[in-house]
Amino acid sequence: MAKTIAAAKVIGQRLLNSTTKLIDVYAPEIANVAEPGQFVNVQVCKNTAPLLRRPFGVAGVHREQGTFTMIYRIIGEGTHILADVCAGDILSIVGPLGHGFNMEAEKPLLVGGGLGLAPLKFLAEGFGEGKPDILMGGRTAEELFWTKLYEGICPNMYLTTDDGSAGTKGTVMAVLPELLASGKYDCVYVCGPVPMMRAVANACMEAGVKCQVSLEKYMACGLGACLSCACEGIGKRIKVCKDGPVFWAEEVGEW
Repeated sequence: MAKTIAAAKVIGQRLLNSTTKLIDVYAPEIANVAEPGQFVNVQVCKNTAPLLRRPFGVAGVHREQGTFTMIYRIIGEGTHILADVCAGDILSIVGPLGHGFNMEAEKPLLVGGGLGLAPLKFLAEGFGEGKPDILMGGRTAEELFWTKLYEGICPNMYLTTDDGSAGTKGTVMAVLPELLASGKYDCVYVCGPVPMMRAVANACMEAGVKCQVSLEKYMACGLGACLSCACEGIGKRIKVCKDGPVFWAEEVGEW
């Protein structure tokens, strides 16, 4: 799997909501080969930056411009430092890392919540405009700012919120069984909170629909050396960063 260490120049970044930012960087050596589902490990090139890199899913690429996009939530020291970088600043980025999604589906359904909707955006673009449908969930309507990022990509967007402020009241499981029963989809791709992914995978298994999951684990090195992201698979230990982060649902033994 191709990977490199790039000195990536920040093109710019903007707020999507009060705690979430989108950042574009120029790194053609990564943008030209990244596949939906892969991730990168990022370090801000400043003296105040933490030693360890932070993993971020690739949320989109513009190969002709040599740029790619990441979306992140400002929650810790590393992301607070990243949130302060400006256009022209340099990031040290290792990538692309891991294995991406299998994209052989003819009738894909994407299911996501929270930052899991970032790598799914790249996947949706990879399938091509008008092909995938998406089911997205959030606690409130404010958390579904993602709909603007998916406009023009997904022909059908199904929304759920815990408080009923947008779409169907409840989790994605309030809508998913009916979508699966329609027989419209041949593969489901899911990324988001673990309980949601587990519920989606189980529903797909019951419905006889293939399902791929993108796992999120703490990744210190991103290369499979430190074992911080190792977990139980079916019949073997798996390293999320190296063997994944994308797996067929039936491969995962420990959520």
